[in-house]
Amino acid sequence: MSFIPKGILPAMITPLTKDGKVNIPALRKLIDFLITGGVHGIFAIGTTGEFYAISNAEYQEVLEVTVDHVKGRVPVYAGANAIGTRESIALAAIAQKVGGISALSVLTPYFIGLNQNELYSHFAAVAASTSLPIILYDNSPKTHITIKPATVEKLAAIPNIVGIKDSTGDMTNTADIINRTQGKDFYVMMGRDSLIHAALSYGATGAVAATANVAPALVASIYNKYIAGDIAGSLEDQYKLVPLRIAFGLGSFPTVIKEALELLGIEAGPCAAPTGPMTAEEKEQLKTVLIEMELLK
Repeated sequence: MSFIPKGILPAMITPLTKDGKVNIPALRKLIDFLITGGVHGIFAIGTTGEFYAISNAEYQEVLEVTVDHVKGRVPVYAGANAIGTRESIALAAIAQKVGGISALSVLTPYFIGLNQNELYSHFAAVAASTSLPIILYDNSPKTHITIKPATVEKLAAIPNIVGIKDSTGDMTNTADIINRTQGKDFYVMMGRDSLIHAALSYGATGAVAATANVAPALVASIYNKYIAGDIAGSLEDQYKLVPLRIAFGLGSFPTVIKEALELLGIEAGPCAAPTGPMTAEEKEQLKTVLIEMELLK
């Protein structure tokens, strides 16, 4: 396929109301904030978007609203993540029905233990079910299941599997995948915000970054400066971003991102239960980080 995933894609949160419903007006405002910040695409209903707490009806609604509000300004990516192959295929069908989706990100199944042959069969089946480009998603720190580079290389031969989001945090793994898939229509997106510059230097084409919810301009500049040949400037901006990524540890994921947005005056709402809010002390620590990064006055 000719589609190339590239640039900085914010792993967009899903704004919720106090009673846990999707906050559509807040979603539209967030999309404008991100695009105005210079991101190169919008990534809806991924891990940061709390896919595990979103019903299929809400999934369709969020995608419809996202496509409608983006209005072609940037590509729209969507997660199609589930434990079972049948469930991932069902989500892929919803995304294709909605229309206007540029590519699907498909996470490895989780909770169950799978071998590499079973992982290959899973991704191959999802890819065969849709005409949309597929981006593999390896987040082994959370799922405890990884797609080995040799399996990625094999999956890269499937025409509509066009790339991988590597959130392993292991640059050796990232480099191995890039090396094995050179010359193929297959592209690597970094999934660890602190390693964007490093991944670009190895040949990655961009990143899916949760921190881009809060600091879209800063994260986009890491990519933009690198592509423009300002390698030193790209690295400098990568270092500037690190404190925000480290601050994620102040609370349960993704509550820190939602709280940071609230501090910036952008409505995000609570996380889906059972993820709770940050403590007052944690919020003060986060506020200090945002002030020191000059994101908040």
